[in-house]
Amino acid sequence: MDQVNFTAKHIVLAKFNEGVEEGEIERLIRDYADLSNHIEQIQSFEWGKDVSIENLHQGFTHVFETTFQTLEDRSVYVDHPAHVQFRTAFLHIAEIVAIDYVPRPEQ
Repeated sequence: MDQVNFTAKHIVLAKFNEGVEEGEIERLIRDYADLSNHIEQIQSFEWGKDVSIENLHQGFTHVFETTFQTLEDRSVYVDHPAHVQFRTAFLHIAEIVAIDYVPRPEQ
């Protein structure tokens, strides 16, 4: 694999628990984005809300994407104390699905 263009993506889909207020969600998003100030392996962070017209979201309303240079950088992130603390708080207010992958060019 071409190491120059190599990246690893960490995707999280979130379904917030019933009764979670919008202010809590906004605070969580700020805290998620702030991880890049504490974990140098994070190359970029983006997030958004579901805008699909297909209604296939199964209640998952938010998506978060974190990009890393390598899978090893992703592993450092996963075990980093700031991420562990954040993940614990996240899991108290949401159900999540997390997938890591390496983007591949069209074949």
